[in-house]
Amino acid sequence: MAVRLWLPHGIYHIMHIRRQIFVSGRVQGVFFRDSTRRLASELNLVGGVRNCRDGRVEVQVCGLEADVQTLIKWLKIGPKYAKVSTIKVIDLPVPSAEEPMQGLNSSYFEIWQTK
Repeated sequence: MAVRLWLPHGIYHIMHIRRQIFVSGRVQGVFFRDSTRRLASELNLVGGVRNCRDGRVEVQVCGLEADVQTLIKWLKIGPKYAKVSTIKVIDLPVPSAEEPMQGLNSSYFEIWQTK
């Protein structure tokens, strides 16, 4: 069942799944975040990506299941100079109008500050 999520700018998006993904390996300093943002934007996904202080990259994404799975498949490989060793995918509750996705300030996929 699809859930409607109210986002800024008066736009409704139908969201099916939400995932938090941690990517380990050589994933910082290889344009991983920007490449992830570009692909997620092309797939019309909402969320963000950030570097973690422990060397991993964190991705939080919400969107249609097939599009989220496409992003996850790409995250297993990453951009040209990345060397992904592991990814951890965590199911998260789909946000609602009453409880929007924490940290989400827009209706697009963005690069967040390091955590």
